[in-house]
Amino acid sequence: MTVVYNRVALIGLGLIASSMFWSIRRGNLANEVVGYAKSKKTRETAKRIGLCDHVSDNLEETVNNADLVVLCIPVGVMSEVVAQIAPYLKAGSTLSDVGSVKKAVIDAVEPLVPANVHFVPAHPLAGTEHSGPESGFSTLFDNRWCILVPTSSSAHRQ
Repeated sequence: MTVVYNRVALIGLGLIASSMFWSIRRGNLANEVVGYAKSKKTRETAKRIGLCDHVSDNLEETVNNADLVVLCIPVGVMSEVVAQIAPYLKAGSTLSDVGSVKKAVIDAVEPLVPANVHFVPAHPLAGTEHSGPESGFSTLFDNRWCILVPTSSSAHRQ
């Protein structure tokens, strides 16, 4: 496959983010994948297993110059995180999420997304009973559906 993104930022490093990283690597879809984790233990685990090219506890550093930012964190904290990262999102970049509910995420997050950033709410229909960075694997999303939800501003950003 061909590189699609120069830099991808994964916010949260659990099963879904870890699987995204391994899948991106397998398909050579990005030149660089960086990750953010609030927990020191998660960051240490991610570094130990080679998850992401760089792992940080700094949101600004993580999203800086990213072409794609994916929120892989609990739905209840997404708006708080987006409020923190919004000023640092690259013009023309895409912000997505992997939350299992969409209306609440759209209502809370969309007003915070800068007009020059594409917001693409998503719900990958994949997962396992395991969690954490060590649980991810590159084929989690193979032959799986991913629901993409248009927002009120989607038509204006085509």
